[in-house]
Amino acid sequence: MSLEKPYQNVPGTTIFDMDQSRAGYHLNQFCMSLMKDANRKRFLADQRAYVDEWPMTEDQKLAVLDADLNRCIGLGGNIYFLAKLGATHGKSFQQMAGSMTGKTEIEYRDMMIAGGRSVNGNRLVGEDGDAQKEHQPQGSGTGKLLD
Repeated sequence: MSLEKPYQNVPGTTIFDMDQSRAGYHLNQFCMSLMKDANRKRFLADQRAYVDEWPMTEDQKLAVLDADLNRCIGLGGNIYFLAKLGATHGKSFQQMAGSMTGKTEIEYRDMMIAGGRSVNGNRLVGEDGDAQKEHQPQGSGTGKLLD
């Protein structure tokens, strides 16, 4: 039984809590395997075959194959582990973060230099800020690392 999670009402945020950790264990272990050059080469040579070696859910495997970082996070992925997937694809953390916000690397950098997203309209789910789900690339096909 899960504890009460008032933080689920924060838009654009997935908290990596105990439940997320449990759901993403194999996904995150897969990502850690990419720290070894031989595993990165095997993954890039035949991605489907490599992910099929891991006891991830089919949804997790498809999120990895699509390089959809937002979906991976929603399925229990931790951004620090997912950084290995991005690096395997030759992407910097800034490029990864940009893809997750629907922005280019430069747009993302400029947003962060300017102080990040405004809290106005982004404090609670249901407001109309730019971090709200309807304004995010999750599920729209535009938040993929390899677009």
